[in-house]
Amino acid sequence: MNAIETIVRTINPLNNEIIKEYNLETWGEVLDKLNQAEVAFQQWKVQSYAHRAALFMKAAKILIENKAMYAKQITLEMGKPILQSIAEVEKCAMVCEFYAKNAAGFLADESIETEFSQSYVTYQPLGTVLQVMPWNFPFWQVFRFAAPALMAGNVTLLKHALNVIGCADLICTVFNKAGFPKGVFQQVVVENDLVENILAEKSVHGVALTGSVAAGKAVGALAGHNLKECVLELGGSDAFIVLKDADLLKAAKVGVRSRMHNSGQTCISAKRFIVEEAVAEEFKKLLKQEIADVIVGDPMEEATKISVLARTDLVEKLQAQVNASIELGAVVEFSGGHKKGTNYFYPMLLSNIQKGMPAYEEELFGPVGAIFVVKNSAEAVALANDSVFGLAATVWSKNEAAATAIARQLDVGAVAINKLMSSDPRIPFGGVKQSGIGRELGREGILGFVNLKSIVIQ
Repeated sequence: MNAIETIVRTINPLNNEIIKEYNLETWGEVLDKLNQAEVAFQQWKVQSYAHRAALFMKAAKILIENKAMYAKQITLEMGKPILQSIAEVEKCAMVCEFYAKNAAGFLADESIETEFSQSYVTYQPLGTVLQVMPWNFPFWQVFRFAAPALMAGNVTLLKHALNVIGCADLICTVFNKAGFPKGVFQQVVVENDLVENILAEKSVHGVALTGSVAAGKAVGALAGHNLKECVLELGGSDAFIVLKDADLLKAAKVGVRSRMHNSGQTCISAKRFIVEEAVAEEFKKLLKQEIADVIVGDPMEEATKISVLARTDLVEKLQAQVNASIELGAVVEFSGGHKKGTNYFYPMLLSNIQKGMPAYEEELFGPVGAIFVVKNSAEAVALANDSVFGLAATVWSKNEAAATAIARQLDVGAVAINKLMSSDPRIPFGGVKQSGIGRELGREGILGFVNLKSIVIQ
């Protein structure tokens, strides 16, 4: 698409064929939707939690009943292996149910003990919140935000990645079928440059973005300029620390599952395997065996664990990062890479990673692992923290006290010990440093877009 086109095309990454064409919306059409949102907010904000919860329970039911259809669209538009797409839709139902059941308690007035007759905090919705969402989890990222935001009484406008507009359309049908009032949940099909205009509108009170560091900085700057609430979930280069007393086989299995999930296009996947030297060779051998067993194939086939990356430019960027790292001295431990003429990128494992290499400094958004060897846990912590990112990490050790002590030293937003790192509706999620601002999920996730109002009575 060039600058003068008003059409956007979704492309099947498996064969690079056009799926569908969509008209980009004009600024006038966007304003109409913002006006609809403002009208809807005046009614939605006064609805009871019970009323909103009933609609979200309906939405969860619709998601489960139609999960095969929704999953197929995810796989068609961005290439996720089909069983993983189904699991994504199921997780969306879970987050709808979680906030339907817990929002009222999360946002109940909180008394504060003072000398006054009453002192308390009450939580009230802000209004319209823009959500700018990515392609890698095209259903989950939207529902992860929408469930708490709408249960709190806000309304939302979704600007989705332009390669998953079909998914955005289906998400809208979920809300419509569940009975949400017109204007409570809407999407706009626009280029990124209109985000600036949308955030400048007085009726828009905040923005949530999941995406790259560059996108987060741009949207964060706009939010700051307009003094709007902002939650950013950005990239990661998560450390996967393996101590010498770890269950190496289990760690290798979970590590490969984490690194290769969604064909490696996951912000919280294990990207840097940091291993104590006493077990480094044994762990590397196990890791390579597990990688060799990963089935690469058609994303619609249930046996497939890794398939095509979502776009050709993403495959080319990843291969360029790998090539640059190898030219600077990285060693290929498991050979793979871009299959020319396709969007397939076969799993790889690199070692001898040094400062200055893309594999050290940047996020590798695809099925490429990097293994580092350290002398002890202190070196492991130092290496893990030597990153501009701070999203999550994993620690493996049979000594849970020692693993917990390490977890407390890591500059990240979440740590998993002896388990797969994954987001959970019940647990706050987000990062530090260049991995983001604010938290989603858990109680903290519903507090991101509310007015915390203090009331004191003499």
